[in-house]
Amino acid sequence: MRIDKYLWCIRIFKTSSIATEAVKKGHVSVNNQQAKASRDVFAGDKIQVRKDQINYQYVVLDIPANRVGAKLVDMYRKDDTPAEAFEHLELLKLAKDHYRLKGDGRPTKKDRRDMDDYLDDEIVDETNFKE
Repeated sequence: MRIDKYLWCIRIFKTSSIATEAVKKGHVSVNNQQAKASRDVFAGDKIQVRKDQINYQYVVLDIPANRVGAKLVDMYRKDDTPAEAFEHLELLKLAKDHYRLKGDGRPTKKDRRDMDDYLDDEIVDETNFKE
């Protein structure tokens, strides 16, 4: 079975066109080699998929005849993704968080002044180190 069709069949990607696009962009490798969309996969192959800033790692257990239900996916693949990958994603989310919630609109005048003061302090600190 083709790698793009396999990734769609075991529900890693929502549509087959998204799976094909991910393979074309180089987000998928099979046995540590960059994969093309037409590459066949067999039982025992190791697949690495870059999706949502996580490198997922799967082992092919069997090849499905067609797209399978969500409860049957584990019959066809084994998830070997390390837990550190998910912890790294949580750290990225926390690093991006700040007091202002998404969708609260533009910064207020006070926010803008605080940002300007912070940037001015950085510039002063950099000039002190250059001297």
